[in-house]
Amino acid sequence: MQDKFRKLDGMTLPYPLFFPDATRGEVRQLSLEDVKKVGLPGILVNTFHLLRLIGTEKTETADGIHKYLGWDGAMISDSGGFQVMSIAKKGGGNSTVTDEGVTFTIDGVKHHFSPEDSIRYQMAMQTDLMVVLDDFTPPDATHEEAVVSVERTTLWAKRCKTTYLAECERLGLTENNRPYLIGVVQGAYFDDLRMRSIKELVEIGFDGYGYGGWPMKDGKFDTATAKLMADNLPKDSVLYGLGIGKPDDIVQCVKLGYQIFDCVLPTRDARHGRLYVYTAESMDKINVQKDGFYEFYNPRQAKHLEENIPVSSACDCELCTTITRAEFATMWRSRDERVLRLATIHNLRFYALLMEKLRNIE
Repeated sequence: MQDKFRKLDGMTLPYPLFFPDATRGEVRQLSLEDVKKVGLPGILVNTFHLLRLIGTEKTETADGIHKYLGWDGAMISDSGGFQVMSIAKKGGGNSTVTDEGVTFTIDGVKHHFSPEDSIRYQMAMQTDLMVVLDDFTPPDATHEEAVVSVERTTLWAKRCKTTYLAECERLGLTENNRPYLIGVVQGAYFDDLRMRSIKELVEIGFDGYGYGGWPMKDGKFDTATAKLMADNLPKDSVLYGLGIGKPDDIVQCVKLGYQIFDCVLPTRDARHGRLYVYTAESMDKINVQKDGFYEFYNPRQAKHLEENIPVSSACDCELCTTITRAEFATMWRSRDERVLRLATIHNLRFYALLMEKLRNIE
């Protein structure tokens, strides 16, 4: 397995890495400086949304999305594959997705989006890692429906790779200064289809491979599928846990060999008053391999109004070093405008510490 992530500027970052979702170019409630301060070296942006909201011309004029946003850290661009399911299919059914591409209808306006569109815009953004457009398989898909998803994902992956190589040649990019290109393994819960997807994507050839589709099964993380992928993908490729974000699941995946993760979970949970807290007395005593290595603090719970202690004694974030549990619970009840920012900072610092601890696992 590769042991470091290479940015386009030549800087390398040690695995594992967690990228918070900055879907439209921002992490909700935070400045990008806040993200950097918590110790996370990168963000994930969404190709479809940024293409629709900013467009190619502005991105190219700015010489890439890093400069447009004012972010000098690492950056991943998701392809828009999740939106195939969450927006296109949900809004217009399967007819919105064909082998040619996807038709999104947003606010009454139709947007056609092809694999070539996805890659060309990702190249214009100049992100460090790009993901091919894939046909996200819904968790309730039948075997027959999942076959269609796998076949279309392979077809789109070939077109993405062709466009990627053409763009690299046009821009004069070499092995050392081109972005990673990640293929996405689909197949839902069907082992035969996951194996088929792996075989077809490996034949095309990518820098790494992502866990495609819904990672949960019967309310729990689908460890079996994650292991099947890790066992059968090339050992020198990057393994990307797309959308995998529960701390316990990340720990499992790192042990299997996964290196990159992104998820909305920590920022979304923060907005709902669900703060992650290590069950350790101090940062140096955090043990992420221990059962129950974290719990939750919910400022809505009345018991916290009497707790004059930090939200976490194993955290050095702005919240934990300046405000007690009682004070924060009071602030939450009074709808203080600072609470969402502080909660988000705390949860992302938890994930930054999680990555630091996982890097030291023997």
